[in-house]
Amino acid sequence: MEKTGGFCYFANKPYVKEETDMMQRRLYPIGIQTFSKIREGNYLYIDKTEYVYRMAHSASNYVFLSRPRRFGKSLLTSTLHSYFEGRKELFEGLAVAGLETEWIPYPVLHFDMSMAKHMDEKRLKQMLDYMLSEYERKYNCGIADTDANVRLANLIKRAFEQTNRQVVVLIDEYDAPLLDVIHEEKNLPTLRNVMRNFYSPLKACDPYLRFVFLTGITKFSQLSIFSELNNIKNISMDEPYAAICGISEEEMLTQMSDDLDLFADKLKVTRNEIIGKLKENYDGYHFTWPSPDLYNPFSLLNAFADGKMNSYWFGSGTPTYLIEMLNKYGVAPQQIGGQKVFATAFDAPTEQMTNITPLLYQSGYITIKDYDARLDLYTLDIPNKEVRLGLMESLLPHYVPPTEANRAATLTAYLFDSIDRGNMDEALQLLLTFLSTIPQCDNADYEGHYQSLLYVIFSLLGFYVDVEVRTPRGRVDVVLRTHSTLYVIELKLDKTADVAMQQIDLKNYPERFALCGLPIVKVGINFDRERRTLGEWKIEGE
Repeated sequence: MEKTGGFCYFANKPYVKEETDMMQRRLYPIGIQTFSKIREGNYLYIDKTEYVYRMAHSASNYVFLSRPRRFGKSLLTSTLHSYFEGRKELFEGLAVAGLETEWIPYPVLHFDMSMAKHMDEKRLKQMLDYMLSEYERKYNCGIADTDANVRLANLIKRAFEQTNRQVVVLIDEYDAPLLDVIHEEKNLPTLRNVMRNFYSPLKACDPYLRFVFLTGITKFSQLSIFSELNNIKNISMDEPYAAICGISEEEMLTQMSDDLDLFADKLKVTRNEIIGKLKENYDGYHFTWPSPDLYNPFSLLNAFADGKMNSYWFGSGTPTYLIEMLNKYGVAPQQIGGQKVFATAFDAPTEQMTNITPLLYQSGYITIKDYDARLDLYTLDIPNKEVRLGLMESLLPHYVPPTEANRAATLTAYLFDSIDRGNMDEALQLLLTFLSTIPQCDNADYEGHYQSLLYVIFSLLGFYVDVEVRTPRGRVDVVLRTHSTLYVIELKLDKTADVAMQQIDLKNYPERFALCGLPIVKVGINFDRERRTLGEWKIEGE
């Protein structure tokens, strides 16, 4: 058995059963972010080492990369760690093995700032002390009672003097200590100052540094975090590095080809059908344009490991800061995607943002879907089904009390069944009954509340749904598309279903969708403000 591209392949042998058994025992690196462990343990590894070589030999020795959580940043950092230590044996059969000829070992200082989450100022300083002391012992620095920045500077110089080699500094998740307080006016500046102080020696130590690499989710401004370090190359939106993290469709189809066949067999579907399901659920990310389609690696590997589709990435933890910031900026669910903006609107310093867009983009909840070079405008939208459903589930408590979460989940199952069968009347009756029996929030006195409610619930059904859809004669409140029907829905508050239907007819909204290839059903709905539920509805075209 030989190793190539981070996974195993077999020479031609007569033992077909052994080969099949081994493929079924494929080891997926779920939660493993250490490159050496993956390689030594013979886990699946999608070869990203060409990017490692490219960065190491680029014009800039200071590189920053932003990617969402669980997208492979830590593994990439660990790969750089092994590469700069000169561990040639770990890279056998990978792209860099055919590129690198020297394999010079450098002293590497690797700081994983994800260890410093959920901390106040005192504990953050204690964690930095712990991280520094580990390397201070290694290089016989002695642990001085001084600030972290002085200790880091002394450590870099000591490592250089002891090895007679320039030092490599790797800082993974540089912003982790700040994310949980990003919405707090009091704690954010305090913790930001601690981190700025820690990173401050990097420029002054330039003569002693071979390479500096920083990863994070968000993009804090240069002045706020790296006030002295003005030579960082941000590769986050550079086309040559578009696929540096994540798994491209080409990588999946080639390096995971056998896995696809086994997955399809397990679910008793065709290879093309399993690719379609994986694409729908986990694909759709682009961090520049043009860019290959990128799958969320955490979700994709978990799906292969479990042999089923689940909400892996979103289910691994929706950051509280995201929900807090959505509330802070008053973002309605239907406003999250479908934006056309300049790059400055989303590739922007997080603490200077005037809306939620930069945080949503940098955190992976929206991504680039298109680019108009003539206007220099990017189209941003939710990447895939997993993220859409996860977001809507997280936002549902704003419209349904937490005590009713289980009932709401059951409701969506019944709603899906009714709408999937083409019985919209039955679905609306179910929704009326449900909303009539639950306490409502206080902000239900305007039409937009009910539009948001329907958007969240219809999104949870897994159908295509959009709001405020432009037509030649106005905007449709809600458009819902199933596999067999397109529903054009107009909402009114304390009026009548007839008034809603008249607006559909007057402005001839269905004309806009005449070429969709599906039967069009018109739905006029009136919400009752006093009862805070559906009042009446009218359906035409079923």
